[in-house]
Amino acid sequence: MSVRPSLLFVTDLAYQARGRRYCDEDIFLTSRLRDTFGLALCHPLEAAALMHAFDAVVVRNSGPVLHYQADYDAFREKAAAQGTRVYNPLSGRGDMAGKQYLLDLTADGYPVIPTVDRPQDLHLLPEAERYAVKPKAGADSIGLTFVSEDRLGGLSYGDILVQPGIDFRYEVSFYYVDDAFQYALYAPDPDRRWVLEPYEPTDADLAFARRFIDWNTLGHGIQRVDACRTREGELLLVELEDLNPYLSLDLVDDRTRDGFVTGMTASLHRFLDTGGAEARF
Repeated sequence: MSVRPSLLFVTDLAYQARGRRYCDEDIFLTSRLRDTFGLALCHPLEAAALMHAFDAVVVRNSGPVLHYQADYDAFREKAAAQGTRVYNPLSGRGDMAGKQYLLDLTADGYPVIPTVDRPQDLHLLPEAERYAVKPKAGADSIGLTFVSEDRLGGLSYGDILVQPGIDFRYEVSFYYVDDAFQYALYAPDPDRRWVLEPYEPTDADLAFARRFIDWNTLGHGIQRVDACRTREGELLLVELEDLNPYLSLDLVDDRTRDGFVTGMTASLHRFLDTGGAEARF
């Protein structure tokens, strides 16, 4: 009998998220992945001590790493030193590496909400009724505030980003396994961002999302491209989540959910077959 590849599935089953039960998603995923892989679950704080015994580590709904930043940094360092295969690979350029990508994409002219981090660059932002101020190391809207234009000059720059408040029609998310589109969901009511419904993307929508998947150059893994639709009809990137994106699998139909599991399973096999080189930086 052949030995199945072993996975250490990193998740915080007790993590509390507004309007969502992250644990249900990971219970479902692990129940399906067990058909193919030998699998054990662990809390993110235990991953560094346990990962040596597995063929790969799969980081899923582990919560914002800023709650345990030192432990997460130690996990990354140990994974690199040991050559541990980590999925998603730790070479991601999106949220996995902080919010610098928003500045880089702005500077390179990508369709992203304009973002600056220095007072001398405020003139580059379009005029707005209010401005979003968020920490560079933020997640899940932690630390997000809104200020009027007259307060921008008094902010403590260095660890914050400033963006214009966008009057958008709705937010929409595109979900990918490797570079393959899986499904899209959107929030028709801007005031209820986690009340999501299935969304049928146009070719132009998919071309928009694919630009950021290509930019990230992450050969394996799960990514979520979050965007907003402006009143003028333009899509602008809000976030490129490549660390542990919540997938809202409970909101898609059975066929879509099964397709995602099939795609993730195939991706993990490809990742293991290639030796997980990305994960080793």
